[in-house]
Amino acid sequence: MTWISIIAMYFVFWWLTLFAILPFGVKTQDDDNNVTMGTEASAPRGPHMLRAVLWTTVVTAVLMGAFYGVTLGLGYSFNDLPLFLPKID
Repeated sequence: MTWISIIAMYFVFWWLTLFAILPFGVKTQDDDNNVTMGTEASAPRGPHMLRAVLWTTVVTAVLMGAFYGVTLGLGYSFNDLPLFLPKID
């Protein structure tokens, strides 16, 4: 696997992980009983993107380490996925 492939996979993993992490830890305006006029009560209380980006980077680094270890360390690839699934007759 070349370094360009590693960067591309990290980029894909990072975006997928970001959308998985975004909902965690969000406090709504309704939770604080302080709804700003003209907004929905379910709108976030404040920005939390920096925290989400940091957690995304950490989780993606762990995922990429596992992916790198499985592909290079154990020698598995995407072509081996059909071997793990049972055959349907």
